[in-house]
Formats: sequence, structure tokens, C-alpha cells
Amino acid sequence: MSDEPRSDGGDAAVEAGGDPGPSAFEPLSVEAAADLIGEIVDNVERVIVGKRDAVEHILVATVARGHVLLEDVPGTGKTMLARSVATSVDASFRRVQFTPDLLPSDVTGVNVFNQKTQEFEFQAGPVFANVVLADEINRAPPKTQSALLEAMEERQVTVDGETRPLPEPFVVIATQNDVESGRTYELPMAEIDRFAKKLRLGYPEGDQEAEIIGRTAGHHPIEELEPVTDGHTLRRARETAGQVTLSEPVRSYIGRLAAHTRNNAQLGVSPRGSIALARTSQVRALLDGRDYVTPDDVQAEVRTVFAHRIRPRTGSETGEDVVASALSSVTVE
Repeated sequence: MSDEPRSDGGDAAVEAGGDPGPSAFEPLSVEAAADLIGEIVDNVERVIVGKRDAVEHILVATVARGHVLLEDVPGTGKTMLARSVATSVDASFRRVQFTPDLLPSDVTGVNVFNQKTQEFEFQAGPVFANVVLADEINRAPPKTQSALLEAMEERQVTVDGETRPLPEPFVVIATQNDVESGRTYELPMAEIDRFAKKLRLGYPEGDQEAEIIGRTAGHHPIEELEPVTDGHTLRRARETAGQVTLSEPVRSYIGRLAAHTRNNAQLGVSPRGSIALARTSQVRALLDGRDYVTPDDVQAEVRTVFAHRIRPRTGSETGEDVVASALSSVTVE
């Protein structure tokens, strides 16, 4: 699989990253969308051992048009997980190693003067890919981190006053180094809020680690991984997810959970977070083969969607604690 960005097989508007119109993305059936997500998860598990829940969460965020923040120690398979997802959907993949001297233009791209044509030509940065791994994003200064903000929210990049759309589907999987904190920069809440989910992979169990060693002793399984779908079909699954019914009681439940965090923390969940929870709950319903969301879907998603957006009032409390309090206090009506 090339590291260069490529089209997902649509028409000219798709290749440019624009909206090709509703007729180009007819929704899949609920059953077909559920099968598709399951096939991608199964395929990724050929490379990633013992992390099915994490793989499912990443696929849920991807289908829900969201981005993912992975916080963990080095060497737990974060890069390989992102590559496996990109390969499984036949998508372009680029990795950006964030360092203290990384410039915004190193991420977004830059205009370069061509001596032959006597014109400036745009050289696209690594953000012009379907799946972008922003590795150790908290090692770069805030100015460089902010280069991702427009890309993540608007799915476009503006360089020298000209706006360019990014290819679709577009997903950022960022990793955050939680060791050597003295050499890192804290992510601003405005950036953290743009990640639909925050996950931890954790170390494998003993049997799982033995399986990993066995699979990688020789050729790595990523070298033989084949796509099970393409970007066009994934976008059809996104259309399906968008049509999953969110009843008024479920919407109200999400709103009351968000309100509880705002009333019981220094900084609670934003409306963007509530929207992310609604969208991921729709995809969670798809995984169960349903075309409607239940409170169980919301409860399955709320921890990974809400916790990282919360700033507790005391140092002894975490975002997870506030979410747990919301789940126990807010009743389902």
C-alpha cells in the first residue's frame, strides 16, 4: 500500500475530497453495514492481538466521522493498529512523527516555487491521506498541534489563503505519550474536544504476548493483510449510520448526561461531545444490527466519548469518575 494519498474510487468530486452528491453514496442496509464493520474488525485482528474492544471503538469513531486519541506507552501497537485499519479499507496511510521542531507546514503542506514554470506549486503534506497517524502529538508545540484543528473539524486545509479539501474518508488517529511528561506539551482543550474518543490499548496478557511473538517471528502479518472493503463502501456505511433513529427520549438522555458533567466539574462536556456521543451510539446500534439507538448503546459509548473532555474540580477526581457519577445519577426515562 502506497503512502501517497489516493482516491477512494469515486468520481472527480470524490477525488478532490468534495461532496459528490447524495446519489453517489446510497446507504447500505443495516445488516450489510453491520457485516462490513465486523469484517473490518476481524481483518484488523489478524494483526492486532487481544484488542477487539479497542479496534471496535476505533471503527465506531471512523464510521461516526470522528477522530481518535490513543494515550499509552510506546510499543503497544498504536502505529500498527492505524496501519491495519487503513489497509483493511484500502485507504492511504501517512504517519507524522511530532517533534519539538516540527512546523505546521510539515503537516499541512507548502507552496514551492517551480523554476521551470515560474509558478508556485503546492506540495501536499502528510495530512492529505485517508488515515493520518499523528504520533506523539504532545511532543510538538501548540502552534504545530493547531495545524490539525482545521483539518479535523472542517476536513480541509488552508495554505497561503487557498483552501483545499482533504480526501474522504479522513480520520486522524493521534497518540499521546504519557511518559516523560516534562518533555511534552499539554494538548489544549480545544484540540482534545475534537477527538471523538480517547482510548488506551494497554499491555497484552501473557498468552496474548506469546501469540504476538509467534505471529511476528519472521514476516509481519501486516505485510500480508488485504483490504476487505474500500472508502466508497465505508462512506455508504456512514450514510447508514446517519439514518439510525435517535428517539427524543434517547436524545434527552444524552443531553442530561452532558448537563450532569457541566454541573459537577470545572469544565464539562461541550455540545460537540454530545453530538459525538449521539453519532457513536448510532454506529454501536448498527453493530448490533438495529436501526434505532437504545440507552444501552449510549452507555456503551459514553466513557470513551465524554471522559477526556472533562476537567474535574479536584485533583483526586478524574473524568471517568464524573462520567460514572452521571451514569449512576441520571435516570433513563
